[in-house]
Formats: sequence, C-alpha cells, structure tokens
Amino acid sequence: MNILTSIFKARDKPKNATSGSSFRFFLGGSTAGKSVTERSAMQMTAVYSCVRILAEAIAGLPLHLYRYNGEGGKEKATDHPLYRLLHDEPNPEMSSFVFRETLMTHLLLWGNAYAQIIRNGKGEVVALYPLMPNRMTVDRDSSGHLFYSYQTSRDDAPTMKGGSVILKNSDVLHIPGLGFDGLVGYSPIAMAKNAIGLAIATEEYGAKFFANGATPGGLLEYPGVVKDPERVRDSWNKGFSGSQNAGKVAILEEGMKYTPISIAPEQAQFLETRKFQINEIARIFRIPPHMVGDLEKSSFSNIEQQSLEFVKYTLDPWVVRWEQSLSRALFTPDEKTCYFFKFNLEGLLRGDYQSRMNGYATARQNGWLSANDIRELENLDRISEEDGGDLYLVNGNMLPLVHAGDFANQSRKEEQPTDE
Repeated sequence: MNILTSIFKARDKPKNATSGSSFRFFLGGSTAGKSVTERSAMQMTAVYSCVRILAEAIAGLPLHLYRYNGEGGKEKATDHPLYRLLHDEPNPEMSSFVFRETLMTHLLLWGNAYAQIIRNGKGEVVALYPLMPNRMTVDRDSSGHLFYSYQTSRDDAPTMKGGSVILKNSDVLHIPGLGFDGLVGYSPIAMAKNAIGLAIATEEYGAKFFANGATPGGLLEYPGVVKDPERVRDSWNKGFSGSQNAGKVAILEEGMKYTPISIAPEQAQFLETRKFQINEIARIFRIPPHMVGDLEKSSFSNIEQQSLEFVKYTLDPWVVRWEQSLSRALFTPDEKTCYFFKFNLEGLLRGDYQSRMNGYATARQNGWLSANDIRELENLDRISEEDGGDLYLVNGNMLPLVHAGDFANQSRKEEQPTDE
C-alpha cells in the first residue's frame, strides 16, 4: 500500500475538536446561563452588525477571472464560463452579490461555507448552489478520500423527501474558516459563546428592568398577618409593574412598607458591561469599533486609518481564503496554471480626492501611468489615442545615471571648429 494513502486512511475524520482531546466546541448553554446558537447570536445587534459588515463587504467587491497573457501580464477572461458565473449569476435564482453574501454569512456563523457544484456532460461548471453548513458532514472513505454527506430537508425542493445525499469532493465548493485540522473550520459563535451569552444576558436584564417600570424588585412588609399574599402581590404588580406604570406614586396602608432588595443598574455597572461586550464581539470578528457605532476613540484624524486597517487586516485574509478556495474547487489542473480569481480592493483603499490626485500626478510624471490609466481608475471615459490618451510621459529633468554629463560633452563637440 502506498505510504501516503495509509497515512490519510489512518487520519481521523475532520471535526471540530482540539488535537488529542474529546472536548467539542458545540453550541449551547454558556456560563452566563443563556443558550447561544447562530440564530440567537444574530439577535444581538453587535453580532448582526459585524456579520452584515463583512458579508456585504465581500459580496460587494468586484470579482473577476483573469488569465496570464504570456507577456508577464494578465487580462480578464470574459470568454470563460466561470467569469459570468462568479461575476454575475452563480445560478438562476440569485445574483453574485446574494450568493457571496449568503456564503460569507455561513462562514462567519458556522465557520464553513458550502456550495454544490453543478456540471454539464463536459464537466464544465454551470451553476453553484449554497448548502446549509449545519446539515453538512465531512468524512473520509476507506481509501482516505474526502466526501460530503448532506442532510436534505422537505423544504429544499418538492422532489426531496428528506434523507442524506453523498457528494464527492469535486462536487462541493468548500470554504473553511480557521480550524484545527485545516479541513473543517470551527464556529466563531461557538468559540465565543460565553462572551455572546453575557451580552445576551445583560440585554435581557435591561429589557426586564424597564419592563418592570425601571423599579427594582423588593419586599412588601406588613406588620400583621397577610391573609391572601397572592392577591396583594398581584395587586402591586398590576398597579406598579411595567414601563407604562413608571413614575406612579404608591400608597401603602396599615403600616405596609416597601423595601427594594435588588442592586441598581448603575451600581452593577450595567451600561459599562453592555458597552464592553460590544467591543468584545467586535474583537471576535476583528471589526473596528467605529464600524459598529462606537465612536468614543475615533476622530477625524484616525478614522480613515482605521478603515484602511480594516481592509488590510480584516478583509484581505478573507479575500485570499475565497480566491484560493474558488481556484482549488472550480479549475481543472490545466486551468490552474493559467487562470486565477481576483477580488478588486482598490475602491476600498482609495484615499481622499487630494491624496489620489497627488498620487496620480506622481505616477503620471514618472511614466508608469497614462491619462487613460488614471481615468479608468476614476471611472471616467477614455481619451482617444489620437489625443494622446495612451501616451506614457516622463519628466525631462530625469535621465539614467550613466548618461550624466552627456549634454555637456555634446555641447563641447558642437563648439569645436570643423575642418573645411
């Protein structure tokens, strides 16, 4: 038996577990006492905002298919079937934006994104359909090859009756997130369920606090014997519980006394806790706080730099993960040597108008951008070739070092008398 095959055959199936440990990062109860799932986490405004920011950013970036042209450059491969598929319409039911937004949402919540690859009789990719990560299982066969088992649902299509469908590795576009084995990513929501659970608990506490008329719970003390305590409690709650009863003046008879026993929200640092949890969740997704509404430490002098850091340190790793996963799953071995996918991040990296104009002026004067190159970057119409739109100019005061002094030598030659 081939030693490589035996190694892969002996490996455990891909799973969300630390090496050598039976601990699983399953979703569920957190130490804050709140159940955390992908859907309950999305009810938190901070989680929803972070997921939406990243999903819409990846979906909104221009995605192009390029080929190497053999001259050290590249060109858009608009004649390739995959160009229209990824740039415009992956399947007849959704646009490229919706498709990428859906897969990126799956990637952020479940740590994995799956799409079924539909091919024609020639083996060409004709459609891509998203698959739910929570119904997908990745496993190995007896030879060590990966395969995907997808649990169908009656809601998927009228022809499906529910059951498991086995998909080959070549039939699935799989974009894994950060994981333990490099094959299956783990859910950021599951890994950070305690932080998200605390945020859910503080939000629920605040909602209940105001639902009770912003009045802490307490004791009703009566000097005698209360014959019907349930009636007294219900009467009190009916008259003073709820935000609609906030501010009412209570009248206590026959020596009855009210004593609050709960800690006031300001003493429990309620607002500070909620604010910290927003930053904690933003930290999980590596989102700058100002993008989720926290402008405390942002100013006009640093917010542009924070936005550029978001592109460089947050978006760029996701973009590379997408590009390499698309190339691995959709290209044939021969196509991998001459085609590649590329997201265009230039629009997000553009500075203000004055900075762009200064940069264009430098590039124009040094001869590596023409007028049409600059106009294309600014989404302007091209200038005709007759009007010099494709000319590359260079500053006349600059020349190669080896030619220094040539002008002086030429002047001396012109001054020397010629023999007649």
